[in-house]
Amino acid sequence: MELLRRIWRVEDLRKSILFVLSMLVLFRVAAHIPVPGIDVNNLRAFLESNQILGLLNVFSGGTLENFSVVMLGVAPYITSSIIFQLLQMVVPQLEELKNEGESGQAKIQMYTRLVSVPLAMLQAFGLIQLLGQSSVQILPNMTTMLYVNVLLTTTAGTVFLMWIGELITEKRIGNGISLLIFAGIIAALPRALQQAYLNYNPADLMLYIMFAVVALVTVVAVVFINEGQRNIPVNYAKRMIGSRSFGGTQSSLPLRVNTAGVIPIIFAISVVLFPPMLAQLFVNGTGTLATISAYTITLFNNQVFYSLSYFILVFGFTYFYTAVIFQPQKMAENLQRQGGFIPGIRPGKETELYLGKVMSRLVFSGASFLGLIAVLPFILQAATGTQTLAIGGTSLLIVVAVAIDIAKQIESQLHVHEYDKV
Repeated sequence: MELLRRIWRVEDLRKSILFVLSMLVLFRVAAHIPVPGIDVNNLRAFLESNQILGLLNVFSGGTLENFSVVMLGVAPYITSSIIFQLLQMVVPQLEELKNEGESGQAKIQMYTRLVSVPLAMLQAFGLIQLLGQSSVQILPNMTTMLYVNVLLTTTAGTVFLMWIGELITEKRIGNGISLLIFAGIIAALPRALQQAYLNYNPADLMLYIMFAVVALVTVVAVVFINEGQRNIPVNYAKRMIGSRSFGGTQSSLPLRVNTAGVIPIIFAISVVLFPPMLAQLFVNGTGTLATISAYTITLFNNQVFYSLSYFILVFGFTYFYTAVIFQPQKMAENLQRQGGFIPGIRPGKETELYLGKVMSRLVFSGASFLGLIAVLPFILQAATGTQTLAIGGTSLLIVVAVAIDIAKQIESQLHVHEYDKV
């Protein structure tokens, strides 16, 4: 309570928090505004019977279930961001922009926004095609004008969320896009609790207790791994300038266990859901393509195959994304340029190899943990035979990671305000 009072007494921080809360409320209001021409009841029944789209609906915070104007969420923007992060490794012009500082980053951000628009239209087109082939009438009387209206409306909804996300980020209370995902997951919590209450059976008391314990242990593990880091000791050599001595200090280089955050899970979800979603577009046809599509859907509906593919993708993308953002060569060069060295390790190439070796061991732990969190719900379902924790592990990972980031940014602003008062 004392911390909340301190936060409330800081006018700028109070206004920022109230603004962020109002933007999140606006997002949730938009999530309940359906696109015209959609049979929402049939859509909900279809999502309950379709595991793949049901998973997408939970991650979007129910926006797909309502076929709302923001049903695509921020997925197109996230996809565009990942594409440009990967392109920076292979396109020299983008790498030069990245090294230009704020101006270069602003240009890359602009390109990311522009590419998000066609990606949103493409995703909306795929969803409409998929829902149009369902056995129930979800899109009755879909005329050309209505089709174009749905495409433009949902694309505009994604652009609207991108704008809200950037406004939130400017308030320095947390990353705006992550907060929108956070709000979407939290919004699904009341319904999940209601379903658990309605389906409660006194004979299942131990099962509910077990789920509560698993959730608590998962939260503790997420905090432990998310905050875990290895501090590499770094010494700086003394330099004599005239009669004065500079340097000679000791510091440390922190290497995080989970450098990639939740990006590998989001990327893995996009990849693992793409084949069955694409197959469902052709399964009602004839010939070899329809047979392959039916086999693909059957294969991905197999929990063992689906879970194994999901784990491997998360594990692999964790290594891949860490390799993109962690560059031991540049770190070794910067240390050598600043006169720093790791005790017992020669500057230059040996430092680069040492940092790469240490990070490889840390990434193995982080990747294994992320993969385990991703498939935890499937393990629980297989052990208990219930769907109660549909995506509990991944949801908890995202929620806890975002909550930690929010707490750190608020604490940082409190410290800045206290220093200004002094």
